[in-house]
Amino acid sequence: MQLPVQSQSTMYAEAWEADAGPGDLVEIARTADRSGFDYVASCDHVAIPRRLAAAMSTVWYDPVATLGFLAGVTERVRLLSHVAVVGLRHPLLTAKQYATLDHLSGGRLILGVGAGHVQEEFEVLGVDFERRGAVLDECVDALRAALGPDEFPTHHGKLYDFEGLGQLPRPTQERVPVWVGGSSPAAVRRAAVRGDGWLPQGDPRDRLPEQIARVRRLREEAGVSDPLTVGAITEPLYVGEPGWSVGRRTLTGAPEALAESLRAYRAMGVHQIQVRFRSRSRSELTDQMAAFGSEVAPLL
Repeated sequence: MQLPVQSQSTMYAEAWEADAGPGDLVEIARTADRSGFDYVASCDHVAIPRRLAAAMSTVWYDPVATLGFLAGVTERVRLLSHVAVVGLRHPLLTAKQYATLDHLSGGRLILGVGAGHVQEEFEVLGVDFERRGAVLDECVDALRAALGPDEFPTHHGKLYDFEGLGQLPRPTQERVPVWVGGSSPAAVRRAAVRGDGWLPQGDPRDRLPEQIARVRRLREEAGVSDPLTVGAITEPLYVGEPGWSVGRRTLTGAPEALAESLRAYRAMGVHQIQVRFRSRSRSELTDQMAAFGSEVAPLL
């Protein structure tokens, strides 16, 4: 699941998150750890321009700091950047941050990457917004080298060129999974050709089978034989019958009914689902997470 509190766009944030803080994140992450969730995720924005602040808010915790903080209070749940806009930073800087996170967490990192969409963010950092797709493509290649086993990684590209520069500690994982986020044609191609996983962004159920088929076709055409983890973001969920208005798109009901609906994702070829629960407080959220882990997940 994507963590609440750490990003508070009006598209999905609940009212109680405005007054929440580090202690709430700790309890949510520990609940995910205990309840069998595969990963918790954190977003990435450096700065939000005034023109977007009313909709996006300016609350965006740094993903490396956030996931590193939560790594220290959890034991098994994996730590996903969903997504890191890696084109905003030099790959060696990104590699240093995330290799350290993987090392300190005992190999629990999943590096989710995306192209980004806020033009002012790129401009203030001196990065070409119009070429962000090409920048991301090379960043992924450079990060493959920089997060690999070699103390002195090598990459010679059009935008980045490095060798003979050592970085320790290395990641604990032999290969840090790189999941590509986004549902545009360019993002789908990038996931197919360069990713270990694909994180769709906003694809409704009825569009996913076509997108998944395209990813597989592009991957086959590129001659990539490694397995690809296909993800999906589900509709909002509420385990049980809510006594308040949770919105018409929210899936509600008994565990068996929720599981039956969610199993449709597996039938499409999805390997992991990212879930979000409607809630009016942190305690209601953690209760929902625990109920999902104990009553719904075993049925999937």
